[in-house]
Order: sequence, then C-alpha cells, then structure tokens
Amino acid sequence: MADIKQQEYALLDEIAQDSTVTQANLSKHLGIAVGSVNWYIKRLIHRGWVKVSRLDRTRLKYDLTSEGMRVFTQRAMLYAKHSLRVYSSLRMKAKSLVVELKQKGIEAVYLDGDDETMDILRLTCIENGIGITDTPNHVILKYTGQDYEVIHY
Repeated sequence: MADIKQQEYALLDEIAQDSTVTQANLSKHLGIAVGSVNWYIKRLIHRGWVKVSRLDRTRLKYDLTSEGMRVFTQRAMLYAKHSLRVYSSLRMKAKSLVVELKQKGIEAVYLDGDDETMDILRLTCIENGIGITDTPNHVILKYTGQDYEVIHY
C-alpha cells in the first residue's frame, strides 16, 4: 500500500464526502492551518490521488481520482481489519477473565470505566451470567491499557 500520512487520509476523507469543500473549511474540520491544507492538497494532486477543477472564478472542486479512491479504500480496510483484531483480542481477554471469575464463584462485579473496552467486558459478563452492579462491591474490574484487571476482591 502507498505510504499515506494521517492528514492526507483525513483530507481524502473530507474530499470524498464533499468535493466542493473549501480549504478554509478543511482547515477548520481538520484543525490545521490553511497553508498546510494547501500544501497537502498539492501533494495529493502530485501523487495523482486528487484532481482539481474550477467551479467558477473563485471556487475549486476537488475529486478523488481512481488511484486516490483505491488508496483511501485500502487505508479504510486496513483500519477495519486492525479494529477487528483489537476487538478479538479484547474479547478473548474478557472471556478468559470471566471464566476465571465464574470458577471462583463470582456472581456480580462492578466495572470501573465506561468506554468501548469496558463495553466488551460488560457484554462478556452478561453473556456468561455475571451481574453488573451499579456501585463498587468486592470485585472491581478495570481496563489498564493492555489488559483487564481485577482491582479488588
């Protein structure tokens, strides 16, 4: 796959959504300077991923070329595959922890956190008959950035 920077991908995404988007709007949406937007667009044009045409005297239109669409789609597919690998890994870790808790006779837990990683653990607990309490009890589960962890028994 072609080497593509995050800002280039973000620009391709914005252009794919609205080919008449202005550089000022791109700057605002992406949180980068207009001069940087201009530089990145020139780079995308040079790479053959975007073509530019005039709508009128002052407005431009940006379109993804077939090569630009291919690069954009490849990057999106890689992101989706990576996300699925991360999900699968978290799901396996959650299942392993839940099996351990069930073997110890744990029937309810408190989940310390409210993000996607904890949603995976919540789903796994519910599927396996472990209740989720609204207040901390003697078993608190947390995601530490790499693994699920039992904080307190």
